[in-house]
Amino acid sequence: MRRMLIVEDEQDIAECLQYFFTQKGFSVVSAFSGEEALKRLEQDTADVILLDILLPGLSGIEVLRRAHELYPRAKFIMVTALDQSDLREKAFQYGAIAYITKPFDFSETTWSSALTPPL
Repeated sequence: MRRMLIVEDEQDIAECLQYFFTQKGFSVVSAFSGEEALKRLEQDTADVILLDILLPGLSGIEVLRRAHELYPRAKFIMVTALDQSDLREKAFQYGAIAYITKPFDFSETTWSSALTPPL
């Protein structure tokens, strides 16, 4: 079973994402801050890491930078209400494979990068 870490400080959104990806066959855990995400990754790796950009403490971009160095084979997907080109560029520079803006839908097309198994 593929493992996913959802890093989202808004509990309602985290729960919706967790439900959606559990239905798609993922084993999902959540973290509500950047620091908590890094601690969870120390305990167990994830195949897909969904990161909100605006988090309490460490930003999602900083978590991405650190986690991608440690887990380069993981898929990193950024989710954010901020559709800013500089943040998008940094996300891709640090290893994100997708940048999805809120509010998002739960279509297969929106989440195809997460749902596609690695080669």
